[in-house]
Amino acid sequence: MAPKTLRETVLKAAVDYIAENGPDGLSFRQVALAAGVSHQAPYHHFSDRKGIFEAIAIEGHEIFTATMLGSIDAHPEDPATALLDAYVEFAVNHRGHFRVMFRPDLCSATDNPELLRVSGRSFEVLVEQVHEILGPKASVADIRARATAMWSLAHGLAVLLIDGPLEHEIGPIKSRRALVRAVAEQSGMAAKKRR
Repeated sequence: MAPKTLRETVLKAAVDYIAENGPDGLSFRQVALAAGVSHQAPYHHFSDRKGIFEAIAIEGHEIFTATMLGSIDAHPEDPATALLDAYVEFAVNHRGHFRVMFRPDLCSATDNPELLRVSGRSFEVLVEQVHEILGPKASVADIRARATAMWSLAHGLAVLLIDGPLEHEIGPIKSRRALVRAVAEQSGMAAKKRR
């Protein structure tokens, strides 16, 4: 879907730049050039780079939450693998967002109430599913530990796939989903929901 407003055009140009080059070298001049607008146009909607990064992170968390919920709905029999798959697919398909969302040096959720809300919601999805997986008698400590383990596994795999040497080290990956399933099984995360 094509951007409709100047803000959307600038944001898309920034996301595309970050997907290819990472966020550290992003400048308003580069974004304006990529968006095909005047070098002053981005300032109409974003006062500085932090503003662009915050907007990217907000949009990213909204897409990320929807991706996780969709994956869980599609695979209710194995929510842990569904979450791992959703995380990896999101990272691969939304690299520009992913490379910003978990970087507090670029945008801190504590400085932006909307970012705090949407990032909190994406984490709530994970915690809710972990609670479902572990059952109603699970302690808060167990839920936190499993959520941390799942998040760490998903994030590490995603980074290795998009930025790291994973394919160089293990060989060509014919199916990302098959790899995700195998990793979930090997890690013990592919547990079924308890009835």
